[in-house]
Amino acid sequence: MAGLSANKYTLFGVAAILLWSTLMALTRNIAELFGPIGGAAMLYTVSTLSLAIVMGIPKFSNFNRKYLLLGGVLFVSYEIFLALALGMANNRHQAMEMAVINYLWPALTVLFAVVSSKRKVSFLVYPSVLLAFVGVAWCISGDSGLSIQTLAANIATNPVTYSMAFSAAFIWAFYCNITPKMSNGRNAIVLFFAATAITLWIQFGFSAESEMTFTVSSLSTLLLSGVVMGAGYALWNQAIIGGNMVLLATFSYFTPVFSTLFSSYYLSVALGSSFWQGVSLVTIGSLICYWATKEKPKPQEAPA
Repeated sequence: MAGLSANKYTLFGVAAILLWSTLMALTRNIAELFGPIGGAAMLYTVSTLSLAIVMGIPKFSNFNRKYLLLGGVLFVSYEIFLALALGMANNRHQAMEMAVINYLWPALTVLFAVVSSKRKVSFLVYPSVLLAFVGVAWCISGDSGLSIQTLAANIATNPVTYSMAFSAAFIWAFYCNITPKMSNGRNAIVLFFAATAITLWIQFGFSAESEMTFTVSSLSTLLLSGVVMGAGYALWNQAIIGGNMVLLATFSYFTPVFSTLFSSYYLSVALGSSFWQGVSLVTIGSLICYWATKEKPKPQEAPA
């Protein structure tokens, strides 16, 4: 029975990863339907309600106040930067580049953990992080080939969104490092999602975006996207209870591939070989980072 229970929680984790793989494309679609800021505000509002229904409304008194402040600021900043980077991209292809940039966070998370702990690790960590960055550069440069001039020219077409996407990757890596230390095992995801939605609505109120137009089709897409986002976090919250975290951690590093596959299909974007090569380099770099720092099980001592 214990094995069946573990398999159930592991399947929850796999489902969460697959759901998260659809979010980049869905977020871009929502931005096209309702506007970058207004669409993001609507999306996080629906997601907050979905999470609150499934996980309940947590009490502020249950959380470390420093974590609520620091973790909340990091979480809200990450979600807003990523959502706006996807929504404000010049076109769908550029939005997919933003998604790949975001997937630098696993390698950066490992790098920050190594630097902060000052423990000895395999020399492979640093070149693997560099490999992930090369993969991103490869995607942005396109089929014309990797060069500083091409990279700079492409980034210059929309420097704000590229800056937000890169900042989001670094912010989430930092968030992932402080959460285990400051959260005391408490999950504040509902509060953080609510704070994100509120912040986006304030931004929308001060923005020059036009009023949103609602149709049955756009509302259906919004509801689906919000539920998918909320369900992903809710399922992952269950997966960490008793799932095979080694397997799930390894599987999660293939999210860039799953996300690119789904986004290419859903957004009808034809991708060149260089983009796929870049995505592969990001994935391989992150995997090497993970395996190079994964603690090996200690050998059991012989019984006395």
